[in-house]
Amino acid sequence: MRRAPGEAIRPPSPGAATLVAVQPAVEVLTASASEVVQRRVAGALLRRGLVAGDRVALSTTSSGTMLSAVLAALRVGIVPVVLNPALLDHERRLLLDDAQPALVVDDATLAGLVEGPPAELSPVPLARPMHYTSGTTGRPKGVWSGVLDDAAAAALFEEEADLWGFAADDRHLVCSPFHHSAPIRFGGGTLLRGGTVLVLGRFDAARAAAAIDEHRPTASFMVPAHLQRLFALGSLPDLGSFRLLAHAGAACPPPLKHAAIAAFPAGSVWEFYGSTEGQFTACAAEEWLTRPGTVGRARPHRRLEVDEDGVIWCHVPPYARFSYWRDPARTEAAWRGDAFTVRDLGRLDDDGYLYLDGRREDLIITGGVNVYPVEVEHELVHAPGVREVAVFAVDDERWGQRVCAAVVGTADPDEVRSFARTRLAAYKCPKDVFVVEELPHTSTGKLQRRRIAQVLGLGGS
Repeated sequence: MRRAPGEAIRPPSPGAATLVAVQPAVEVLTASASEVVQRRVAGALLRRGLVAGDRVALSTTSSGTMLSAVLAALRVGIVPVVLNPALLDHERRLLLDDAQPALVVDDATLAGLVEGPPAELSPVPLARPMHYTSGTTGRPKGVWSGVLDDAAAAALFEEEADLWGFAADDRHLVCSPFHHSAPIRFGGGTLLRGGTVLVLGRFDAARAAAAIDEHRPTASFMVPAHLQRLFALGSLPDLGSFRLLAHAGAACPPPLKHAAIAAFPAGSVWEFYGSTEGQFTACAAEEWLTRPGTVGRARPHRRLEVDEDGVIWCHVPPYARFSYWRDPARTEAAWRGDAFTVRDLGRLDDDGYLYLDGRREDLIITGGVNVYPVEVEHELVHAPGVREVAVFAVDDERWGQRVCAAVVGTADPDEVRSFARTRLAAYKCPKDVFVVEELPHTSTGKLQRRRIAQVLGLGGS
């Protein structure tokens, strides 16, 4: 019998609103069609001389072909380094110089790979993609898990697939781009269990609603910003087909969480807490309603603890270990025995439910995407008229958090924003720039970044 999170869903409510037709909303990718592409892409990579443990960089448009290519590489032990195609050339070059991939794939290259000779594939991925994370240093580092043996690879895949109940009758709606880890895990897991993936591409609430009405998805992963925009439409599509709506990537405001629980079928709304490095918890709506604010208890095969400083540690099985690529010092600092931390702060109640007290210091999560202030500051300090700069966040109904900058000097805010667009990907650019006489510092000279919004009368974040 199929295992799925939560209780059985209720039948859809009658009379759901039908939205005005828009452009074709979704790319439909079946497991069988993806399997053909995966075998050919894997064959093309092997024919080019790549072997297990090599890295292949993908800077491609999110599509069913991209997801198939990621799975193709993983199923022969080649590790995809998945990059945001919105990065500017010099940003991308920094990551490529660090990753040292055997092949860099853009859209044109990918179109050629799908014509490769079919290759035999492992039943499950033999590795995890390498994603880059910067932490508080602003220096991007790859999260590397190496190549797993068959038993470990099967255990890693089955943990995720069983937790979320992926199955052959699933139709999973992908709302986020595939340079994020969650869409790969959810979409890839669905395909490998025989299901169908519905690729939305760039998120648009009206197109998402049209896709839901037309294709009746059973599952989706969304960040809170997606839910905000969906509910802002005024009239919702019929959500009765959903057995799973998983959300993560940013804190979900309680009113939005309540609205989602009310709108989606009973037992279908789940939250999870994780990071690029690894996954920590899962939380059913019923658990959240009885313990408002929790992000749930430890996932299967994991154990949580919080140390005396409030730092969260997660004990994991061997197949969930990782290192930071070419950074043994940072790797050592992240691990204590079989437990790792990403320096988030929290607390556990007597029943093992985790509550977050703060994410990694200074991290901004806007629309579900991580922005690291130090990285942005490293560029903005070169803008004309800027003597000192601090990047910070304020709460934003649409984005979750809004990237802002406070500058000291003679700079013009519009010119700073224009300069940012020449040096940084759009999602990293500050939406607001404030010129101030001085920035708040401690007596020892440390920037008090979290006080900036308050000093400017913008509220906290």
